[in-house]
Parts: sequence; C-alpha cells; structure tokens
Amino acid sequence: MSNQSLPNYLRSAVPNPLDRRAPWYKNTAPSYAGIFLSVPFMAGMAVALQYGSVWAGVVGLILGALFCFALYYVPGLLGFKTGMPLYVVGSSTFGTHGGILMPGLLMGVLQIGWHAVFTFSAAKFFMSAIESSAGPNTGQFWLVCAIWGIVLALVGAVGIGLLGRLSSFIPIFPLVIIIIAGFKNMSGLSNFSSAMQAVSFPTALSALIPVMGLGAFAAMQAAAGFFATAGAAGADFAMNSRSEKDVALGGFFGITIAAIVAGVFAIITIAGAIGNNPTIATDAHMGTSQIDNWGVFISSIGQVGGNVSKVMYWVFVVACICPTGFCAFLAANAFSTMIPSLPRTLLTLIAGIIGVILAATGTSQNLVGFFLIIGASFGPIIGAMVADYIRSGGWAGPRQGVNWAGYIAWAAGFVVGILGVIPQIGFSYGLETLMSFVTGFAVYLILAGAGLEPKTVEMPAGK
Repeated sequence: MSNQSLPNYLRSAVPNPLDRRAPWYKNTAPSYAGIFLSVPFMAGMAVALQYGSVWAGVVGLILGALFCFALYYVPGLLGFKTGMPLYVVGSSTFGTHGGILMPGLLMGVLQIGWHAVFTFSAAKFFMSAIESSAGPNTGQFWLVCAIWGIVLALVGAVGIGLLGRLSSFIPIFPLVIIIIAGFKNMSGLSNFSSAMQAVSFPTALSALIPVMGLGAFAAMQAAAGFFATAGAAGADFAMNSRSEKDVALGGFFGITIAAIVAGVFAIITIAGAIGNNPTIATDAHMGTSQIDNWGVFISSIGQVGGNVSKVMYWVFVVACICPTGFCAFLAANAFSTMIPSLPRTLLTLIAGIIGVILAATGTSQNLVGFFLIIGASFGPIIGAMVADYIRSGGWAGPRQGVNWAGYIAWAAGFVVGILGVIPQIGFSYGLETLMSFVTGFAVYLILAGAGLEPKTVEMPAGK
C-alpha cells in the first residue's frame, strides 16, 4: 500500500513534538482526576454497597483503580512514544481501514452515550436543587435536558478552549463537596450493615460467589467499566508527556489515587446516609437489577441536610458542564476525523441532540448497563493493543487494510463482556471488563501468532 492510498486520518496525522509537551502534573494527572471527580463514577459506587459490605466496596475500588491504571498504561506509552492520538496508534492493531471503525467511529458512538449520561446527571441534580419531582419523559425534564445538552454541545463545537480552561479548576469543587458529605454522613457507618438487612440480595449469584466477592467485584467493574474509554484515550493524554516517567506518574496520581479518593468518599457518603436513613436503599431498589444509582447518590447528598445539600446539588450541576461539552466535541471529532467530508460543527450539534433524547427519555439512567457496554466495547480493544505492543516491542506502525487478528479478538472479548446485559442469557458477575480485556489480549496473541496480522505500511515522511 502506497502512502497515497492511506486513509486521510493517517496521511494528515502529525506527531506532537517534544517541545510542546509538559510535566505530568500540568496535563495528564489533572485531566484524569477531573474524570473521576464526576457524578457517574461516584454514583456507580452504590452498586457495590447493595451487597452489604463497605470493606468489600473499598477493596474492589482499590483493585479497580489499579486495573484502570493498567488499562491506560500501554495506550499512554504509545501516545508518548509516537506523539500520536488513539486513532493513529490503533491502526496497528486494527489496520489502516479497520481503524476507521475500531476504535475511531466506535469511540464517537460511545461519546454520544457519555453526553447523554452527563446531561441526565445535570438534569437530575438541577431538579433536586429546585425541589422538583420531575423525572424522565416529563415536560420540565425534557426542557432542562434540551437546553443543557444542546447549549453545551454548541460550546463544545466553538468554545472547546473555554471548556479546557474551566476543567482546570471546576473538579476541585465536587472533590470538596464529596469530602464534606463523607464526613457529615460518617456517623451512620456503624448502622449500615443492619440497615441493609432489609435489602433483598440476588440469591442465585450469592450462591455462586461469596457476598464479599460480589461487593468487591461490583466496585471493580464500576470503576473499570466507567474508565474503559478514557483508558484507551491514554494515547491522546500521554502524547503530551515528556517521558515514560510522566506517563507513569500522571496515571498513578490522576487515575489510581484520584479514583481511590473519589470512590472512598463516595462509598462513605452513601453507606453513612443509608445507615442514618435505611429507606434510601429500599426506595432506590438496592439489591435488585433495577437499582437506581442516581437516586441513591442524590438522596445520600440530601442526607447532609438543609441549605448545605442544596449548595451541593448546584455544585454537582456545575461539575457536569465540562464533561457534557467535551463528550459532544469528542463524538464529532471522531466522526469528522474518520470521515473528513462531514462538517464538525454540525456533527457536534447532532451528537448533542441524540444525547438529549437519550437523557430526557431516561434511556441513559441505567449506569450498570452502560458501564458494562463501555467495558465490553473497550476492554478487548485495549487488550488487543497491549498484545500487539508486546509482540511488536512497541508500535509496529499502521497495518494494511483490516487487521483481522484485532477484529476477531475484539469480537470475542465483547461477547464475554456483554453477556451480563442480555436478558435470559447471562448475569452480571462484576469482572466483565477484566475478562473482556483478558480475552482480547489472549485471542490477539493466538491469531497474530497464526499469521493473521497484515504487513505494516509506512507513514508519510516525517510522521
């Protein structure tokens, strides 16, 4: 394949030079920390607590935070060593043309889902702040979602620099709030276990896996499923790193430490609130497949009481500004990069509108299912990339056409990871993202060793 026949996204790719890079504490660490200091991640911790053990949740959270670092590290090294973003370095694992769909367009599709999740989150906290009971599919909820999602999609299209500046300090506020809420609700921790005795556990699963294991696995999956797309985007983050040390330190503090801090205080906040008010658990259907993570988290913040809770609600509304705009921008960026003829601004607006519909109808409120889809989609992508990296001793370069070793590895890992959300077929066991990663890694090694990797092609001169 000649350079001229390469897809445009590869022909136009330009590496980020070393003189434009910065220390880990100025880019990678704060950017990733802001991701974990978000409502979806902290609300996701409620899943682990429905199994009745705070310690299980903390143990699983720590394991999940370490696994998140593992998901990030090889994509991060690829970004640092090449100076190229994910869609370029992914062309080795999935091919020059295969990379258009995987991870390119797939990342765009899932970013629309994230836009919907953050729009839904902002609307839920807004309703709590104004003491409204309006929920999905009501006129008021539709109005809030439409204004929020479309306005921030437009900001993402034309004011991404503003969002970047805001994201450098806004995450500080939810961090302060969750710490305050954790200490305020801590008095209820001693009553948490007894308060959860009224919750009905999924007995079929408890017979297979000890409750301690279920709680830990659920926390690990919540962290890993939440983070999987951001882990693959480690290439985009670390292409701004100066050295491997920057890659490691940025990931350790921005991912592992940030996830543990945000997750532990979220667990304390939720568990303490339930200990003080057990109806939070029953009202949110904890212990069932219909758990309302948002209801648990919002009620736990409300347990702080008075005007302080209202201030906290508003802080979490504000905290959704940057991620909502970023997700619409990233979705459009993925589509316009892979298909340059499509106008970026229009795509951003379309992504925002789709996100609004998913949020306003309540489709995006199932965090457990969404995290499973994210983990099943990107767990095997990263697993295959890690296998490719190990086989090649680094980045091999774009591979001609479609790399079927990568595609088959992804398909096998996706099936393993998605079973938990298919009715009447599988069940959620808490290790879906890990198993999809391992499957993608193993299958790629086997198929690449059997000769299914295409030949590499050269990037244009200077790339």
